[in-house]
Amino acid sequence: MAPCIEPGGCVSIGRKARPFGARHSVSDDWVAALPRDKKQLFETVVRRWESGYAMMSVALDDALSLRARGELICARQQVSIAADLLGRLSAVLVSSCDVLADFGKHFSDLPLVEPLKTEFFRGNTGQSAASWNGILHHVLFGDRSRFFHKLKILSGTVEQLECEFNEAADDLSGGLSTHPGACWDSLDCLHYDFNTCLREAEVVLKSFLRALPGEQMTALASTLDAPPSAKRLRLRPRLSRVSA
Repeated sequence: MAPCIEPGGCVSIGRKARPFGARHSVSDDWVAALPRDKKQLFETVVRRWESGYAMMSVALDDALSLRARGELICARQQVSIAADLLGRLSAVLVSSCDVLADFGKHFSDLPLVEPLKTEFFRGNTGQSAASWNGILHHVLFGDRSRFFHKLKILSGTVEQLECEFNEAADDLSGGLSTHPGACWDSLDCLHYDFNTCLREAEVVLKSFLRALPGEQMTALASTLDAPPSAKRLRLRPRLSRVSA
């Protein structure tokens, strides 16, 4: 039987597992109040994520509005900004998933996770990732394996969505797309699916904080606050006057 979470959200390393019924469900973790220090860390991290997502969303909305008004050059410039902002947030989310996975390796008790749901995604990338996560979730033998697999699938999906968003934005900003309307639709879909991944990351983070031993809080906060590894810069193509 997989190890369990002690009452109060503390992890018991090397101790015998409690009965399954004593474990917190994902819903329990989400609605439960965190201790003050954990709540502060959760709100700080989520605020950072939400701020990055909001800025990217505003840039994309502006790009769509400019395109609707026929201001195509400005629209392509704005969508390039949106892609840059999404790239920054993607790096932070992937780094955060890596941090939780690294910390989790040192604890015997980890929170329960639910698999990604295909109905929460619009595009093929998100739906395929959710389908694969759902299949493996039910064949993996332990909740511990499910936790690490959820983080791996989540971070991989974030990276792939960001890559597809960047490619579509590059095609539009460079006037390279032969079907610009489809590219704009793709950006909207990818934006939606990225939001789903963001919400999933927030749920996993809160569950992890409930299970985290209090003495590990400072180390986790410091690691999450560290900037992600530098990503290779992508060269943006020049703007042209091809129809958007």
